[in-house]
Amino acid sequence: MSNERVFTKSRGPAGQGPIIDQDGHEIRPEELGFGGKGFNGQAFRFDLGQGGANPFQPLTREQRVARLEAISQLLDVAFVVPGTKIRYGIDGLIGLIPVVGDIITTAISLWLVREARALGAPWHITARMLGNVAIDGAVGIVPFVGDAFDVMFRANVRNVKMLRTWLDKQPRL
Repeated sequence: MSNERVFTKSRGPAGQGPIIDQDGHEIRPEELGFGGKGFNGQAFRFDLGQGGANPFQPLTREQRVARLEAISQLLDVAFVVPGTKIRYGIDGLIGLIPVVGDIITTAISLWLVREARALGAPWHITARMLGNVAIDGAVGIVPFVGDAFDVMFRANVRNVKMLRTWLDKQPRL
């Protein structure tokens, strides 16, 4: 018997030929849910479960704030320097890339401010947040000194804490 593969008449989507898996074995269309009738784009669907969370539906206010807190923690205090109590985040790491890294982290910080504004933060809170981002971005451009400043200043954590303090003072609806 030879090692040649003999393919049957089963065809893949829209009669385009056999369906082959990553090991070179033929897969019959019935196994993929085509039902032998050809693929019309409706065989694949996403089932998010009964009453499961839809990742595309709008987030609640608390979910948005929790997301902002998580991102600010990741940016500013996600890691610890071994043997010390000094915390740093990916802001400090990305900031090591001259100019481009500081532009990227400043853009993320500005997105956090935009989200705060979308959550209803007043102009004086967003102005202070923008001030923190401006200081972080301006000093962050300076090589080494700016990176050390990023680790110590933690603009994103400050901004989210400021937002959370303001939100906690707001009446619940």
